[in-house]
Amino acid sequence: MILELFAILISLVGLIGMGVIIFRKIPVLVELPEAKIEKPRIFRKLGHKIKNNGTVKSFSSKELLLQKALSKFRILTLKTDKKTSNLLAKLRQKSIENKKKFSEDYWKRIRGGK
Repeated sequence: MILELFAILISLVGLIGMGVIIFRKIPVLVELPEAKIEKPRIFRKLGHKIKNNGTVKSFSSKELLLQKALSKFRILTLKTDKKTSNLLAKLRQKSIENKKKFSEDYWKRIRGGK
């Protein structure tokens, strides 16, 4: 109980301290001039090269890009469906083999063994 009260007290003091610091710094932050951030020339050149690339131009249509992405996703789901189907068939076959190994007099032997 005392530890919980102590932890709550420390948390409240910390929150009040952060609030005071933020309250004091807001006027200073408001007075700062807005700085214009400019991209380095490397990124501008790289962006220009990517835009002019032929493969990127072929994906310029959003519908075409979406169509290709959905077809890839469909192929992936069909592959996983086929693998799960094969695994399920193997499990069913194993279950049938285990049932064949199980003899009919199993429960009679268990009860008779008591």
